[in-house]
Amino acid sequence: MSKKLLATSIILATALPAFGAELTVYSARSDELLKPLIARYQEKTGHKINLVTDRNAGSLMEKIKAEGKNTKADILITVDGGNLWQAAQAGLLQPINSSVLKANIPSHLRDPQNRWFGLSVRARTIFYNPTKVKPSELSTYADLANPKWKGKLCLRTSNNVYNQSLVATMIANEGQANAEKTVKGWVANLATKPFANDTALLEAIGAGQCDVGIANTYYFGRLVAKNPNLNVKVFFANQNGKGTHVNVSGAGVVKHSKNVAEAQKFIEWLSSNEAQAIFAGNNYEFVASVHASNAPLVSKWGHFKQDFINVSVAGQHQQKAIMLMKKAGYQ
Repeated sequence: MSKKLLATSIILATALPAFGAELTVYSARSDELLKPLIARYQEKTGHKINLVTDRNAGSLMEKIKAEGKNTKADILITVDGGNLWQAAQAGLLQPINSSVLKANIPSHLRDPQNRWFGLSVRARTIFYNPTKVKPSELSTYADLANPKWKGKLCLRTSNNVYNQSLVATMIANEGQANAEKTVKGWVANLATKPFANDTALLEAIGAGQCDVGIANTYYFGRLVAKNPNLNVKVFFANQNGKGTHVNVSGAGVVKHSKNVAEAQKFIEWLSSNEAQAIFAGNNYEFVASVHASNAPLVSKWGHFKQDFINVSVAGQHQQKAIMLMKKAGYQ
């Protein structure tokens, strides 16, 4: 279990007369992102929320398993449909019947058995250097395997869950053989060894080290917010096909929660327009709710067609994706 596990109780500076219900959230998301949400919810409801954070989702899941019926956790929040799928498969989450969440969150962004719900969306798509590449030259993830991109492509390492989920979804959509052909082509076209993170990859595109690459949109948003003149542009892949690959961060009610009703209410609130503006907007992600609006910077990227395959396939095919990438020589 991770030694980095931190437990914090987020309490408003302006003290409330008394707390009502008390919830404990285990989160693999940044506490800086969640603190404003928790503070606002406490202000609105008078409920206390304890926050236990670890950026390693696997460590949090192991903690919940080890605690069993004695766990203090009421809610698990983490990133990636693959991680959420694993938590559900491990029996850590319970289904909740919420008309609010079903009305707010599209079916492809939530568990088919309602054990977790996506609360923010990120697209993993193509980015390019506009001084070297015209948008008309771009089309699909598979096209990046075309020899015309030899020595021009940058990728993040294959051990990153976001790339594993992308390839897992490709397997679900196109079949194992086609996905393997694409990944082998990517490897053949690399301009340099894979990067440790999306930020470094995007900066390399801007610096001209590579012409194109694949990254999550919110990393791009963070960079552009600091440097509006960044020499990188976004291109939404597969718009004439199934659409751009999307993933989520999301939440579910822990199986042995002692406060199921209140936990459900908190997740429902996270899908509200008010909370979506904070949860998604502050990190330059797309809102998950069909009723909420994206932050102004995110809206500037324009509308795009999402791949409507359920994001849980990222978990279902994750091991196949890992083996495929290893076989293809993708480091």
